[in-house]
Amino acid sequence: MTKLFRPGAGPTGSPLNGGHVMEASVMFLDCPAYTNQRGTARCGLPAEVEAWYALGSTDGPLECAKIRCPRGHMFNGPVESLTWREHAEAPAVRVRQ
Repeated sequence: MTKLFRPGAGPTGSPLNGGHVMEASVMFLDCPAYTNQRGTARCGLPAEVEAWYALGSTDGPLECAKIRCPRGHMFNGPVESLTWREHAEAPAVRVRQ
């Protein structure tokens, strides 16, 4: 009879080859990129958070993130400027003359 072990663990339940257990959590934000020249359509694909950090400011630390979506849009800045509400009013449209 063959004994089965969970992946990466030996018969005693310890990691094989001296490996270490790592936390593997991934966070996503909606991509805030505009996809048209009028600024009315957003990309909205899930953008992976590559880095999360705090940046000092006069009002205290700001939570910041570096994100990238599958279309290649990349952003780096305060989280509140990277997130957007779906039902927020559309920004003013520039009129070309």
